[in-house]
Amino acid sequence: MADFLMPRLGADMTEATLVAWKIQPGDLVFRGMVVAEVDTAKGIIDVECFQPGKVLELVAHEGELVPVGAVLARIEGAEALPVEGSRPRAEESGLVSEQVSKAEKPGVALEAVPDFNAAATASLPKRRLITPRARHLAEQAGIDWAKLPGAGPDGAISAADVERAIQNRSLDAESGSGNSSVQPQRSPGSRMREAIAAAMEQANREIPHYYLRAVVDMTAASAWLRQENEARPVTQRLLPVTVSLKAMGLALREVPELNGFWKEGRFEPGNGVHIGFAISMRGGGLVTPAIRDVDRLSLDQLMVRLTELIPRARTGRLKSSELKNGTCTLTSLGDLGVAAVWGVIYPPQVALMGTGQIAVRPWVVNEQVLPRPLMEVTLAGDHRASDGLIGARFLKVVDELLQTPQALRTNE
Repeated sequence: MADFLMPRLGADMTEATLVAWKIQPGDLVFRGMVVAEVDTAKGIIDVECFQPGKVLELVAHEGELVPVGAVLARIEGAEALPVEGSRPRAEESGLVSEQVSKAEKPGVALEAVPDFNAAATASLPKRRLITPRARHLAEQAGIDWAKLPGAGPDGAISAADVERAIQNRSLDAESGSGNSSVQPQRSPGSRMREAIAAAMEQANREIPHYYLRAVVDMTAASAWLRQENEARPVTQRLLPVTVSLKAMGLALREVPELNGFWKEGRFEPGNGVHIGFAISMRGGGLVTPAIRDVDRLSLDQLMVRLTELIPRARTGRLKSSELKNGTCTLTSLGDLGVAAVWGVIYPPQVALMGTGQIAVRPWVVNEQVLPRPLMEVTLAGDHRASDGLIGARFLKVVDELLQTPQALRTNE
């Protein structure tokens, strides 16, 4: 038997709310199967299982705030793995053998109660209930529904209870009494900003960054991309970022010292080139879901992945594996007119590449000053895992690949 734990979906995550189970006791699970949905600061995430087995027990309940590393479920027949962080593969699995005590959070409500039998639930503390519509109304209004009285069966909170709290808050505001017991919740945007702030604070505190900058002549890449797109339907045209992304993937394959993680005082190579792509959210903040095996994907496949990934990320429908498998990150702000990006490494990764706007500027070619489309490419490296020489070699490979864009196809 193994415990299925709440995974850490990034360095900035300490806990998440279990929104819904996709499995029940007795179900068989397999590798890559989505077994639950959790609500993090970065949206609703589909949590996957990475070992086969049979579900014995669902320990955590829908609506419960669960710390990272706490037991979500118990699975029979799964290969036992150590707790996350004690061995490299533990982070990818989500299935572990050691017991982790589940912190009981007072005042955390449930949207629904799993269909456990009486023996399984006899020892569980009683929890609040709330209907899905009521929860949605409360979140939209910024109301902490865990503090509301419920008029439904067993004290369940209904939509009418939330609407009454909203009306009372409005009356208190008009009267200036300030006596309302309803406390506003943090908005999703503020939650994300707080999570990002925590991760960046950790990165700046723990990672000894070094920075390198290169200016890349994009004449060949831009001309090749323009010619390529002229022969394509509008819906199948390639964006410039796909070229940068593929060049980065191939460069990481050639300079693997930048592709991996710093864990327990040593560098751990990535098990593939899985690049986290920074995506800005409409409500503020960003997420960096990983595109797997970038070095092995064609430009068309990369374009398909991007067009599918970006809207899903912005609507908060990512998978857990996409948030924890990135081995390096690309942040591209050129479309916003930014000349250069000096990024902060996202722990436990050891490098981040940034690309700026492709802009026509004077450039010396064969002792002549000519107008050329130039792009600034920056690298943030972790000095514990690499040094400036390695970083310079990486940027040189990126430059060479962009000077010969046909190589981006021959290396697929």
